[in-house]
Amino acid sequence: MHLAYPAVLAALLFSVGLYGVLARRNAILVLMSVELMLNAVNLNLVAFDVWLRDTLHAGQALTLFTVAIAAAEIGIGLSIVLMVYRNRGTSDVDRLRDTKEPDAPLGETPTPATGDEKAEATA
Repeated sequence: MHLAYPAVLAALLFSVGLYGVLARRNAILVLMSVELMLNAVNLNLVAFDVWLRDTLHAGQALTLFTVAIAAAEIGIGLSIVLMVYRNRGTSDVDRLRDTKEPDAPLGETPTPATGDEKAEATA
């Protein structure tokens, strides 16, 4: 097997994933693009493992670790995106920059509101 075929395919997959990360605004599509980039890296790891005829199959073992980390990353990432969508009503990445709480006026220290103060503020 020639090494050029999987290497070119992996480069194309990585390029499409990179474009998706840089151009997309939806957080779920950004996570999918990151997964595409990780799969391109996995393809390269397995291709070089086969090409080098490694007796320990280190490339395939590293690919298994990468798949496990990618599964954990997508699980945590999707849960964060779902919580942001529930709180904000959108999963637009550009609007997520406003998640910082407003600063307190100078000279005042912010104090957390208790349940009674929250009830009085809404009444």
